[in-house]
Amino acid sequence: MENSSAFVASMVISVVIVLGIFAPQAEGRAFFVFGDSLVDNGNNNYLATTARADAYPYGIDFPTHRATGRFSNGLNIPDIISLSIGEVPTLPYLSPELNGPALLVGANFASAGVGVLNDTGIQFVRSVTFQILTPTPYH
Repeated sequence: MENSSAFVASMVISVVIVLGIFAPQAEGRAFFVFGDSLVDNGNNNYLATTARADAYPYGIDFPTHRATGRFSNGLNIPDIISLSIGEVPTLPYLSPELNGPALLVGANFASAGVGVLNDTGIQFVRSVTFQILTPTPYH
């Protein structure tokens, strides 16, 4: 009985090792970002809003040394995460460049001034809104 258990265990381990060596590795991953100005990478550039980061000094430490719509002087956290997993930084979902292969990398849905409530960020004229649906009670 003990020998059969050891044999089954060794066979399972062998199959796992063989599959790990010869099976094709799936590379299906995408990175999607939701949030506010801390992770916004330029969605507000495409909106009529006063919450914008498209002028100096924003972007002075970015690789292009230009303002990109990020509310930072360089890369933000999603950019760093994208680069650390071996991908290019995600594009803003409002960008016309976000199509086809670029969409397979992921998308950034963050917008400065966004919040859980629709009244959040009202002073910025417009920001991306996310509607939260509350379940209705059953009657």
